[in-house]
Parts: sequence; C-alpha cells; structure tokens
Amino acid sequence: MSSDIDPYDHLNVALNPDGTLTRFINLPKKKANPIDCNGDPVVSKDHTLNAEKKTRVRIYMPTIKLPRNGDTRFPIIISYPFSHWYISSWDSEINYILTSKLACQVPAIVVSVDYRVAPENRLPAQYDDGVDAILWVREQAMNPKGEQWIKDYGDVSRCYLYGYGSGGNIAFFAALEAAEMELEPLKIVGNIMNQPSFGGMKRTNSELLNCADPLLPLCAQDLVWEFCLPKGENRDHWYCNPIVEGPHTGAVSKLGRCLVIGFCGNIMIDWQQEFITMLMRHEVQMEVLFYDSGFHAIDLADLECANTIMEKIEDFIAEC
Repeated sequence: MSSDIDPYDHLNVALNPDGTLTRFINLPKKKANPIDCNGDPVVSKDHTLNAEKKTRVRIYMPTIKLPRNGDTRFPIIISYPFSHWYISSWDSEINYILTSKLACQVPAIVVSVDYRVAPENRLPAQYDDGVDAILWVREQAMNPKGEQWIKDYGDVSRCYLYGYGSGGNIAFFAALEAAEMELEPLKIVGNIMNQPSFGGMKRTNSELLNCADPLLPLCAQDLVWEFCLPKGENRDHWYCNPIVEGPHTGAVSKLGRCLVIGFCGNIMIDWQQEFITMLMRHEVQMEVLFYDSGFHAIDLADLECANTIMEKIEDFIAEC
C-alpha cells in the first residue's frame, strides 16, 4: 500500500508553523447575479450568514417555472458544497454551474452555504455553520423584513439538506442536530448525500484497491481527516466514522427520508455502504443510487451521469 504520492503536493497546500495552510489552488470565482437581464435560468444573491464567523450564503432562484399564485411555492434546498474540508467552493464557478442546474431541475430555491474550512477551523465548526444556515432560512421566513425570495417564493415546510462529498457529511450531522430542535414553521423533509465523506481506521477493500486514485489518493484522504478532526482524535471519531457509537447515535432514527448517491469506483464506497447499513438498522426511510463503476466526483466530468443524478434528486424531492 506504499505510495510515492506526496499528499501536500497533491492537495496543493503547504502547512505553516502556526497550523494554518497556504493554499496554492484558486478555484475560478463567479459573482452573484440578482437581476435577470440576460434570460439567465437563475438569479442569485449573497447574504452574510454569521459576521463573526465570516460565513455567508448564496441564494439561487429559478427564473423559469415561477409560481403563478400565492399557493404555489418552491421547495428550499440548503446545500453544503464540496470542499474536501480545506478549500471553499461556495462562490466558485463550478459550484455556480452545479447549483444553478439543481435549482432549475427541481425547481427549487437553493441556499448554498459558505462553511468554514480546516485546519484553521476544525470539526464541529462546519456542523455549526450547517445548522446556522438552517436557522437563517427559518429566520428569513418569520421576519417581516426577511429575505424576499424566501418569504415570497419559498416553502419552509418543504426544506431539504443536500451535501456533496464533505458537504454530504455536513448534511448528515446538521440533519441530526436539526432533528433535535424545534424549527417550526421550517420542516426538513429530506436529506440528500451525494458521495458523502466518511472513513475509519480500518482499511477497506475500496481503499486498498484505489489507494493511488488520481483524484483522491488514500494518503491525501488521510491527511484531510487530520486537518479537520479535533486535535488528538483519529478516524474512528464519529465525525469521520458515524457507524461507531457516539452522542449522535440516538438521533439517527429521527432523520427524515434520505437519498444516498455513490459510485463503486469511489475510494470511500465501502464506508458509504456501511453508512447505509447503519441507517437501515435505525429504520431510516431511504433511497440509494449506486453506480457499478465510476469514481469520486465523476459527475463533474460526465454530463450524462450528472443528468441522471439531477433527475433522481428531482424525483426524490417530488415524492417527499
């Protein structure tokens, strides 16, 4: 299982003496566009989520299929984008494309969350940001001066949590916290986890078979967990390995319907399958979309695959 891959080089980072990272990767940015002046399929705007934590959200609303009367509203999807825990993608061009497609396909209002990144902010900071976003949506609906798109077009009784990769992990733990909270009139009716990031100390077959994965080699995955887990904890901490017993376990059975998406060539697929088994053991209502091939984030490169996933998400939300 030895590898010549340098995980720091692979992740394009350097670790500084104070424990912070210098990041050499810069995802192309895309500004929000709140005014539909060019026939764009969505409009978008940015809001501060928590000024002290320096977190934000970007709201996407479709310009097509707009409700024609006060009784028809969009469901609301609170989205935790990919980050591998250490890079922010909420305002990136690729996240703009993915989130715009999601908003149009369902259709739905999508609130994309700028959660904090590791190692400067270790777990559970990202879960706190995830819950902050849920409470922010609730506040907008209840406040007479709240965000107009949510107040006028959003249905807070039909909220969904959606997460991609590390965002899928955040969606799961944010959903667990939300299940223990009084959120009326907001209601989370479904949770969607696209290739969620989980792991553990034992080496699984998928990790051994794909240890030199060109996108997510095992050594880089291990390093990212070192970045984000609480100091002194290993990968069998429940943040990484939710199959183990922990303070989260009692809330699992309270989750709403879940959709888990995965690819059998993903280095984390065995952990994702164990995660599904754990949900089933707690009698969580769920659907699974697993592909016999593929790799982590293949849907970013394969348009047909991306379309299939979007159609599945659309169907899942329509059935909730």
